Amino acid sequence: MKKKGATRWIYPLLTLVVILVFAFPFIWMLLASFKTQAQIMSKGQFLFFTPTAKNYVNVFSQYEFMRFIVNSFIVAVGSTIGSLLLGLPAAYAIARYRLQGLGLVILVARIVPGITFLIPWFILFSNLHLVDTYLALILSHMLVGLPFIIWIMISFFEALPTEIEEAGLIDGCTRTQVFLRIILPISGAGIITSSLLSFIFSWNNFMFSIILAGDKTKTLPIAVFNFMSYSEINWGALMAAACIITLPVLIIALLAQRYIVSGLAAGAVKG
Repeated sequence: MKKKGATRWIYPLLTLVVILVFAFPFIWMLLASFKTQAQIMSKGQFLFFTPTAKNYVNVFSQYEFMRFIVNSFIVAVGSTIGSLLLGLPAAYAIARYRLQGLGLVILVARIVPGITFLIPWFILFSNLHLVDTYLALILSHMLVGLPFIIWIMISFFEALPTEIEEAGLIDGCTRTQVFLRIILPISGAGIITSSLLSFIFSWNNFMFSIILAGDKTKTLPIAVFNFMSYSEINWGALMAAACIITLPVLIIALLAQRYIVSGLAAGAVKG
């Protein structure tokens, strides 16, 4: 009986330790965003300090952060919509017609590190005069988002019973109508899951933006460089900017976690 009682307390304690370990960087970032530079450097003022909102005021007044937020939102939404428009029909075709070879090619494109495409991507967009445009960033983010959506939805479409489609075909629907009117409406969990994860990837993307973005299309991860100089790092403003970048992703994860879990689970089990 004592052994069972001890076990009952061990698991919650271990869970709390794991949560604290993973949450500590976020807690430090949040607290530092309300500190002055001196308070951040002081070891004795980690928890007990006089908070200030000056860092957030400076982020929006001195660094034009709202423009960077708009740029990131345009690129993330554009790349997600583009990936859905191309990825959903592709995933459905691969799942229903057993196009394993095409699926393997897409998987390879997903596995290859994105840095491999940077130089040819930059040369291509330079020749097309598309550097520092939303189109270049959207297409570059789709390079990862599109294969990601396809591979999530392939498993999801394979899990759907074919009898539903056959019933639609018998009723006179074409294959396209079956896809648009039957398959997509019942695939909401998978679509929400793949689109949210694709949006989060694009929102946080640094690598493509640092090469293809300019003054007009600079996104949030690139804007963080404004807080770093040769002589010092403005830690307060940097942490405030990091909190602003993290907040939308955190809100999306909290509000849509039910859809993400159900979507991934549905795509992992074949019917």
